[in-house]
Amino acid sequence: MAGLCRMIDDFAKGNLHGRLRRDRKALLWKLDGLSEYDARRPLTATGTNLLGLVKHVASVEARYFGEVLDRPSPDPLPRWQDHDGSDLWATEDEARDQIIESYRRTWEHSDATIDELALDAPGHVPWWPEPYPNTNLFAILVHVLGETNRHAGHADILREGIDGRTGMRPEHEMQIDEEARAAYRAKIEQAARLAASGKG
Repeated sequence: MAGLCRMIDDFAKGNLHGRLRRDRKALLWKLDGLSEYDARRPLTATGTNLLGLVKHVASVEARYFGEVLDRPSPDPLPRWQDHDGSDLWATEDEARDQIIESYRRTWEHSDATIDELALDAPGHVPWWPEPYPNTNLFAILVHVLGETNRHAGHADILREGIDGRTGMRPEHEMQIDEEARAAYRAKIEQAARLAASGKG
């Protein structure tokens, strides 16, 4: 029975870790080929921007797979209490390569933590409300995967708005048929207008 439980744990950990690796790459790919301005500029009313999403996810991952599991990140992180939104955008002095490299170093540290700890390894999240602060690697993996996936989705929409590029990876990006895309969008627009007018 113990062997079966171990197999199930190994499968669960491998599956979650694989998905995290996939979504990290998808998020980072959204910066490929963009100008410095487009990577940094605010693209929503609240200032959401592509490079800021990468910076934010790097910080979240470093904190959860670091201090939460008593394996502090080798890179310095701001104190959680100092969180003021500065991890959601890049200043003019922060190089894009610097942020990307920090994210990649975070991957290495997180991957080592995931590989070395069991799914039931204890963790403590002081900023989670009671009764949740005491947790384990499994819950942290699920949480960080959700955060990464959510922000990769944000990045996908933002990038589509800049230049129409979509998808998770460059090898899966399809050549865009602009006429077909315009016709499809027009079809949706027409349906929305008819429904709003009561003529649908």
